[in-house]
Amino acid sequence: MSRILNHPIFGKINDRKQVSFQFDGKTYEAYENETIAAALLANDVRKLRVHEDSGTPRGFYCNIGHCMECRVTVNGQSNTRACLTVVQQDMVVESGKLLPNIIRRMVEEQ
Repeated sequence: MSRILNHPIFGKINDRKQVSFQFDGKTYEAYENETIAAALLANDVRKLRVHEDSGTPRGFYCNIGHCMECRVTVNGQSNTRACLTVVQQDMVVESGKLLPNIIRRMVEEQ
């Protein structure tokens, strides 16, 4: 796990409350006011979803809300940007998956 533990502006991370959340069925720890993206990066998670057409892995790109590469499903709400969404206690986050019709189309093309 890698985090900045003492930031000159944000202070010491130990001063913040820890929260638990799930990503693809596994429980991770985050700190209050941390984004999903920051929490996953700190827990060495790099793959957030797969590309809709090719199925190739996708992760963090701009990390400021412009590119939409960090789309995940949060508590059943799809297309949520991990870089802009703050982790909450017991939040359930799922990686983006290939939709069944896209999988079917990929198989047919091969």
